[in-house]
Amino acid sequence: MTTIPKGLPSVIRHWIGGKLVDAADGRTFDVSDPVSNTPYAQAARGSAADIDRAARAAAAASTEWAGLSNRDRAATLYRIADAVEARHDRLAAYETYDTGLPITQARGQARRAAENFRYFADVIVALGEEAFRQGEEQFSYVRRTPVGVAGLITPWNTPFMLESWKLAPALASGCTLILKPAEWTPLSASLWPEIFAEAGVPAGAVNIVHGIGEEAGQALVDHPDVPLISFTGSTGTGRRIIRSSAQHLKTTSMELGGKSPAVVFADADLEAALDSIVFGVFSLNGERCTAGSRVLVERSLYSEFVHRLAERAANVRVGLPSDPATEVGALVHPEHYARVLNYVEIGKQEARLVAGGTRPDHLNDGNYLQPTVFADVKPDARIFQEEIFGPVVAVAPFDDEAEAIELANATRYGLAAYIWTTDLKRGHRFAHAVESGMVWINSHNVRDLRTPFGGVKDSGVGREGGAHSIDFYTESKIIHVALGDVHTPRFGADS
Repeated sequence: MTTIPKGLPSVIRHWIGGKLVDAADGRTFDVSDPVSNTPYAQAARGSAADIDRAARAAAAASTEWAGLSNRDRAATLYRIADAVEARHDRLAAYETYDTGLPITQARGQARRAAENFRYFADVIVALGEEAFRQGEEQFSYVRRTPVGVAGLITPWNTPFMLESWKLAPALASGCTLILKPAEWTPLSASLWPEIFAEAGVPAGAVNIVHGIGEEAGQALVDHPDVPLISFTGSTGTGRRIIRSSAQHLKTTSMELGGKSPAVVFADADLEAALDSIVFGVFSLNGERCTAGSRVLVERSLYSEFVHRLAERAANVRVGLPSDPATEVGALVHPEHYARVLNYVEIGKQEARLVAGGTRPDHLNDGNYLQPTVFADVKPDARIFQEEIFGPVVAVAPFDDEAEAIELANATRYGLAAYIWTTDLKRGHRFAHAVESGMVWINSHNVRDLRTPFGGVKDSGVGREGGAHSIDFYTESKIIHVALGDVHTPRFGADS
């Protein structure tokens, strides 16, 4: 039986205008944990009326928050970071209980979330505005202003950290906002109101509306007074958001699905590649957008690599999320678990199952799957083409660099790619040729917060991270000033 965190709320309410409130119509929905799949709390079920309340609160707070100096906003972000870290143990317990994420992996979320706030506090203080001089005749400078009320829609995997990833740059830029957390995992978001209150964030600057995506999320996208939407989630939902946003010509950033290749050449450091690939596809229960879920291996190394990968997968410790020994916990929700299991059955018809594919024998209940490896996967197989978002990996051989590039690019996704080779010239060639927004050479998924994050093709639109996030949450106005006499052609001056 999983450990139930202390202080677990029985009701998760909206946070609008600095107050905890129920849904306007009083509706709620059940929130369940992924080990027992039984409800442990009720969450307010937001509607268009709740989004409208939040939009009005955010608009009312906009002048005060945007009017602060960058340094004053940064000081508030530092206080938020301190408040997040002070709740480290509670946050980890909530995240593990609500998502099924192993406790050892959840423990880093508070640190990463706090770092997001500290980083963007530093960015906004150090950020200068561009200026241009045209000889002695004219001077031009750029003035940044907040876009206004930002709509943030976040996913259910590592929810608290990914919420901070959007909250921090939006607040740093001077935007007020409405956050719509994922309905499957709203528990850790219930910590934000006390964090923001403790940090002295003005009432209404941050508003949180819980609810179902098709209701609260759609209302947020449709609201005419929310000019910007940042979304992380599935490609299908991203397409719907972009279509809806066109009505009001909203600015959007979409970080969507992935089916990222991990390419292993015969000269690679085999142990390092194995460590990275096993961790990259099975950590976070395989529920990560940048997972290297298509492993492409040079043929001369292929048999050995498949054997070693299957062996490692079989030894991954699957267990209760609250157990520190657990490496893969319970998948987030019964609907998602059923979806992943369906892909496993599809894979059994398409390829050779060499590890996993079943529930672990010692776990009779809960959304558990033994890490699963399919070999000899063809490029047209569904498990090669479609995002599974679970502890499932597809492995295929290649004969040369050209074929490896062709296979790497042979999906509609393009979020990340991983290349393992000791030939750095080949590593760079491959990195330039692969169709993805991010590439790691001889490295696992280590990200610098200063770098752009995002994908190409069906993996998204736009970039966030570093100064790219500030660009997204602000409007740039160019102001031109004459420095000397203006010599303009005098149309119509002569009669």
